[in-house]
Formats: sequence, structure tokens, C-alpha cells
Amino acid sequence: MQNTIFFLSALLYAACAMLPIRQRRAADIGVLLGWLLHGTALALDVLLPASLRVGFAVMLSATLWISVAVYWLESRNLSLDGLRALVLPSAAVAVLLPAIFPGSVVSLEGKSVSFAWHIAISLLAYSTLTIAAFHAVLMALQESKLHTRSPANQGGWFSAALDRLPALLTMEKLLFRLITLGFILLSLTVFSGIIFSEQLFGMPVKWNHKTVFTMLSWFMFGLLLVGRRWRGWRGKTALSFTLSGFATLLLAYVGSRFVMEVVLHRGLA
Repeated sequence: MQNTIFFLSALLYAACAMLPIRQRRAADIGVLLGWLLHGTALALDVLLPASLRVGFAVMLSATLWISVAVYWLESRNLSLDGLRALVLPSAAVAVLLPAIFPGSVVSLEGKSVSFAWHIAISLLAYSTLTIAAFHAVLMALQESKLHTRSPANQGGWFSAALDRLPALLTMEKLLFRLITLGFILLSLTVFSGIIFSEQLFGMPVKWNHKTVFTMLSWFMFGLLLVGRRWRGWRGKTALSFTLSGFATLLLAYVGSRFVMEVVLHRGLA
């Protein structure tokens, strides 16, 4: 049943991504319906009796689900049609992945309630930083368009969407709000992960590739915020740090699960 709902959600996301700017209200309604269907299917797929289904596909799908919610809320106050062109196609693909790569089932018996909170905070951190990465890409495209101005009748609907975005300074302020929130949530994820490492592995931290990439991403986002506060980092420096930090985080949590489940054909130990 959830596979059918996933498919309907993907269709709605894809259709809304292609709607023209003048049909913004229809796009808003369609995105909301797709998001509700996406969330329903995720709940049916992930929340099993006394257990959870996890994996790189489920994680990526859940991250894009929350990312769509952040986009939809932010679009109440700002014109983010250009961001719509990035978020919704990605969500349309991600929503179908759990049907292809079902992941592994993890029993919750014997685990504390805090374990579920750790997972929830992790997803919030990933989704917030995902939106920040999309936002950084959009800013790079917006800045490039300013420096290579083309005739008004060229560029198509996506070029027109970029023209409708707020000024770069406003976009940059929004980017750093997202990064700050994402860094706080990622910090909570790291610290709570240390606690769960003691429960699961009998040691403070299990230094595998996932831990190393997570700490590296946390350091990069923290360094960016410090550089912004004390050195006034902005523009290309901020965009480079944002995209590099996000790519590192993606390798830590999505890439590791992809290698284990798809390449090595192993489930969660």
C-alpha cells in the first residue's frame, strides 16, 4: 500500500515542479498534498511493531520530506520558485527509493526512549542542512546570472524563477539562519551519538568512517559560523563551505548505508 502512496506523492512533486510561476497557489496545494502522502507512506514503511525500518533510502526520503516542509513554510514569506525547481524534483526521486531499497529492520526492544529522539534529531539536522545546500546552489546560480545577464526573452522558466528571488543579501541571511539551526541540531546529534555509542558498542565513540565524516562535517559548519562571526565570511566562501560540509555529511550517513546495502549487500548489524 505504501508503495502506491509513494508513487502518487512522486507524481504530485514532479507535477508541481513543472507548474508555471503564475500558478503558485496550485503548486502550494499540490506540494502540501504530496507532502502529506509522502509522510503517510513513510510512517507506514518505517514504523513497524516494536521496530524501525532504516537504511540509506529511508533516510534520504525522510530528509527530503522534512526539506519539502521547510521549503513550503519559507515560501509563505519569500518567493522561492527557483528553490522549488531544485527541491521538488529531488523529492520526487527520493520518495521512490524506499520501494527499491527497503533497508533493514531494527528492533527497539531493550533500547531506551532516547534512542528514538536521537534518530528524530538526526533527521531534523540532515533536512535543515539539505535545504541549506539547495539554497547555496540557488544562490550560486543567482549570482552567476547577475554576472552573465542574458536577454529577457532567453533562459526559459527557470531563468525567470531566478529573477523572482529576493536580493542576494536577503538570501544570504536566510542561508545562515538555516546553517545555524542545522549546526545546533547536528551538535545535538553528535553528542547524543556519543551516549548511544556507549550503549551499543561499549565504548565512547566507534571511530568508523561514519563518525569521521560526521565530525568533519560538524567541524566545517562550525568553522563557517565562526568565520562568518569574526572574519565576515560570505559569498563564495560561504557557499563552498556549505556545499562541502553537506557533501561530507551525505557521505557519512547516506553513502555509508548505500555501500553496506547496495554494494556489499549487508543490512544493519
